[in-house]
Amino acid sequence: MKIFLDTADVEKIRALAATGLVDGITTNPTLIMKAGREHKSAIVEICKIVKGPVSVEGIGTTADELVKDAREFSKLAPNVVAKVPMTAEGLKAVRILEKEGIHTNVTLVFSAGQALMVAKAGASYCSPFVGRLDDISEDGMALVAEIVQIYAQYGFKTQVLVASVRHPEHVIEAAKLGAHIATVPPDVFEKLFKHPLTDKGIRQFDEDYRKALESLKGRK
Repeated sequence: MKIFLDTADVEKIRALAATGLVDGITTNPTLIMKAGREHKSAIVEICKIVKGPVSVEGIGTTADELVKDAREFSKLAPNVVAKVPMTAEGLKAVRILEKEGIHTNVTLVFSAGQALMVAKAGASYCSPFVGRLDDISEDGMALVAEIVQIYAQYGFKTQVLVASVRHPEHVIEAAKLGAHIATVPPDVFEKLFKHPLTDKGIRQFDEDYRKALESLKGRK
């Protein structure tokens, strides 16, 4: 399963991409605003750091507006993916953009029916928002399971990109269900490396190594 970072913080992206484990990026206007960056310059810089797909979202609502935004963004870098909302207008835009060779990521998906329409429209990525479903006492990961099953059943090319990830368990469940991608905030990415027993073991090995060295010195 691929792991994307869900952020527009260029310094964070640079630091975490150095692990070699970041496969792509998802952004939106809110994330770029929080990073205090101008939209286009931030996208250009991010696309230079991460060579995988970088999802970029405009503010258009009609198909014509969404297509116009996507065409402009696609000129910024070859790895730009146009993010569009899960609406009838958004899916009209998807059909136009995919025919032009511009990859699309349909965002704000909350039902299997929506995901089916996304795949039929020919989108490159479908983004179910698991955390927001959990917030209203629905089962976000159950939706991912449904989408994975439907897409496998019909051989749809659309990839399942699990979004609104809140903690490492969301990532693990997504992987177990066969989702293609999880997009995660930097703090969740960092937590995937950690376990208290790993930290304890490292401290113990270090302590034992130092004791062994002291013992050797005492024998000389």
